Amino acid sequence: MGLIKTLRETKPFNQLPEEIFTELNQSAEIKTFPAQTLIFDQHAQPTGFLYIIKSGLVEIVVQPPGDVEMVVDYRKEGAFFGGTPIFTGQGYSAGARTVKKSECYLIPKQLLTQIAVNYPHITEFFNQAIYSRVRDLYSDMVNEHAQNVLTQMEAYPFQKRLSEIMSTPVATCTPETQIRDIARKMIQQSLEAMLVCDQDNKLIGIVTERDLVAKVLARETADCHTLSAAAVMTENPHTMAPDTFMYEATSFMTGHKIRHLPILDRGEIVGIVTLQDLMKYRSQKSMLLIGNVDKARTVEDLIVAREEIVKVARALLSENRSHIETMEIISYIHHRIIRRCYELVLEEMKRQGKNPPDIKICFIIMGSGGRKEMLLGPDQDNGFIYEDFPDDKLAEVEAFIVPFAEKLVAALARIGYPRCDGNVMVNNPLWRGRLQDWQARVSNWIRVPEAQKVRYSTIFLDFMPIAGEASLCHDLRKIVHQEVKTHPLFLYHMMELDFKLKVPLSLIGRFSLEREKKHKGQLSVKQAGSIFIVDCVRMFLLEQQVDATTTTERLDQLVKLKIFNPETAEHIKAAFEAFTFLRLRNEIALIDQGKFPSHYLDPYSLTKKEQEILKEAFRAASKLQDSTKRHFSKIVG
Repeated sequence: MGLIKTLRETKPFNQLPEEIFTELNQSAEIKTFPAQTLIFDQHAQPTGFLYIIKSGLVEIVVQPPGDVEMVVDYRKEGAFFGGTPIFTGQGYSAGARTVKKSECYLIPKQLLTQIAVNYPHITEFFNQAIYSRVRDLYSDMVNEHAQNVLTQMEAYPFQKRLSEIMSTPVATCTPETQIRDIARKMIQQSLEAMLVCDQDNKLIGIVTERDLVAKVLARETADCHTLSAAAVMTENPHTMAPDTFMYEATSFMTGHKIRHLPILDRGEIVGIVTLQDLMKYRSQKSMLLIGNVDKARTVEDLIVAREEIVKVARALLSENRSHIETMEIISYIHHRIIRRCYELVLEEMKRQGKNPPDIKICFIIMGSGGRKEMLLGPDQDNGFIYEDFPDDKLAEVEAFIVPFAEKLVAALARIGYPRCDGNVMVNNPLWRGRLQDWQARVSNWIRVPEAQKVRYSTIFLDFMPIAGEASLCHDLRKIVHQEVKTHPLFLYHMMELDFKLKVPLSLIGRFSLEREKKHKGQLSVKQAGSIFIVDCVRMFLLEQQVDATTTTERLDQLVKLKIFNPETAEHIKAAFEAFTFLRLRNEIALIDQGKFPSHYLDPYSLTKKEQEILKEAFRAASKLQDSTKRHFSKIVG
């Protein structure tokens, strides 16, 4: 393709007059680059040219200080690169390397900047350009997704954060402030509560209308002229962060029977929320679901609640907001159901005269549940951690735990959480034990990384507490970090096992579909796509000995650590979010058809644009795999 024809068909040059095309064509030089040639590095001095590909293929590469190279895009014949420093005055935002022998037109900066003076839309185009094509396509797809006003209203309170509804500034007083002064101020300012702060302005208590009535007015001996805030305040009140979801705060406040919730950001008071504030935004149908879970008295009650999750998911999907947030909200409801099931089974054991042993126990959830990335059809991945105790007490503990674990797994299966095909459940002795037992188990997996042990690890490493003593979970996390630090070769084996699978795209960009009968003509958005992102990101975080729960939070941490740069993280997030959207929509459709939700779908049932975004997301996952392989291969030299 000639340069003039290319420019006529390519934004932003397609709006230029013919004489400019001629001028650009006359000033351009042609240069040939052999395969695997680094045309320019991300951190190199700008060459002073805009490159337009005449023939060949060029990959766009980003590399932060952490040395994790990531290919974020490919440029084919007719595409251009290297324009950022010409039009923005900044350095390159990424490097460029040929995949195969390539010829490029090189247009000089001086001519381009002269043209841009008379045609400013060119500069605007490059100022707005981003490297992640996945994000652009994903945003377009979501914007086109049909929205239903009524379902949006149902989803609304689920995705509103406390920072959006809290009252600020907050009225405060000191512990020495007299009650009559507090009461006077509350009347004057129509306040329901006042926060009590120490001399460093740190929250130490709260005085509410109820405190004034119950602790002053209702007591004949109380003297409101002499009492101070310290005498009537509720010490160390519950608090939450401003980015907490409203649904979580509502559930927490109703569960703890509190009406006022101070909002703290890194220890600083930034606002206050009342239960009345939350009720203003309450969605009767959706919010009642969480309330019904907490009030459930039987497994049958939880079965009903479990079946209602799809209604919440459908409402959330209709909104033009982050589907990562949607996944977190769905996970929160699953967690509440699983926790309540644990409590009900425990109560049943006690009614039968089978009391739990006098030890600390933590019920953990693993896999997608441990990452808060559950959708509509999660199976069971759970375990027990006990505090350390003498061997002679083991028989007593197991006498209770064995039947309890069987009842718990059976109850969860009845509710709608299928038993794990790999038997990763509390009724399997391999997935329960004392902290010292877990240490030996994890050490064996990491030091002797056989294939099955590495598979166990990929499920186990995403664990979090659901019920019981959460500190045991934190202790186990420290053990994991120490073992990985001591045996970094384990990360290489994780990478090696994971990369035996590839994304389902052929060399010419067609979908590679399953051939076996059960899923013939389909592909797995999870096992062939999003799981690669999850696994790769987890490996990098383990290497850094840093904790974060969700995949997107982990990406944010890797950016902070300068392992990934923001462009890389954004590219991966966009792909992960696209996988989530397509998978969730497919699961809802299957449930509506009376089927069990699945991460398998027929890609050719999607629109052309959706097929395009799915392919781009698969490519992003594949590029991350390649970058991860290069990075961790250095461990073995």
